[in-house]
Amino acid sequence: MLSRTASDLYWLSRYFERAENTARMLDVVWNLSLIRFAVDLESELMAPLAITGSGERYKSRYGNVTIGNLLYFFTLDEDNPSSIYQCLRQARSCAHAVRGKITAEMWESVNSTWIELKDIHQTGLQDYGETAFFEWVKNRSHLFRGATYGTLMRSDTFNFLRLGTFVERADNTARILDVKHQDGDVESNTTVDYYRWHALLRSVGAYEAYREMYSEPINAERVAELLILRPEIPRSLLSCLQMLCQFLPSIEGDAGLQSKRLAAVQLARLQYGDIEHVTDIGLHDYLTDFLRRINELADTIQSEYLELV
Repeated sequence: MLSRTASDLYWLSRYFERAENTARMLDVVWNLSLIRFAVDLESELMAPLAITGSGERYKSRYGNVTIGNLLYFFTLDEDNPSSIYQCLRQARSCAHAVRGKITAEMWESVNSTWIELKDIHQTGLQDYGETAFFEWVKNRSHLFRGATYGTLMRSDTFNFLRLGTFVERADNTARILDVKHQDGDVESNTTVDYYRWHALLRSVGAYEAYREMYSEPINAERVAELLILRPEIPRSLLSCLQMLCQFLPSIEGDAGLQSKRLAAVQLARLQYGDIEHVTDIGLHDYLTDFLRRINELADTIQSEYLELV
């Protein structure tokens, strides 16, 4: 497969995953903004900017952080490369470039998403409804993922699509867990802590899993264990690395030795780790190291598979 084709497939899935992750994050912020008596609203509004590293870009354009400006910045702002609008725009561009490699149903899901998004952009977020928009983004991502799993031949096309998804997902889970943990260190109010960790679980779709797996009330240590070390959780770091180690060796050819090695080492660190090891290191330091490693893996995948000449 040509490296340019592989790159478009990889980034197609990364952009869709990023749009879904952003919608999940904003849905939580929006719901928390409606219960101001229970949370530190300013801290919650700053969280998406910290997670995405876009604080300077936001402040240069909008100044003070308000819920209205924040939601627009991350949803329909054409000038923000991290907005849902731009993510889905780039996803459609990638899909168009590899239209001959993906199925008709996959292309239809991507293209119809972009057409509907342009209509929503004209309507405006408030008129469409904030919660309705976040659900729409998640449903469109589910539709694309379902079309991929249900119709695409298991080949390198499928492998590169899945690689992009799990690299993006691992990065997002680590970032959001790190930011929420740092917020929790500052705030000792148990009610605030409860709402914060409850919101985090909701944002990654793991609240029901937590209630099933743990009988104790929601707390930071158990949330960290769930989202780092539990393979049953689709968005946990361990689950993402398991998937990466499944798809990397499936790619045809001899390229990617360093990528496979880096993924295998990180998988071993997660598989044979435990929450006591994480807390001994410190959650922030552990996640910082993980983010460094997952970004190194992403850069290596880029150089070994996606930039070949």
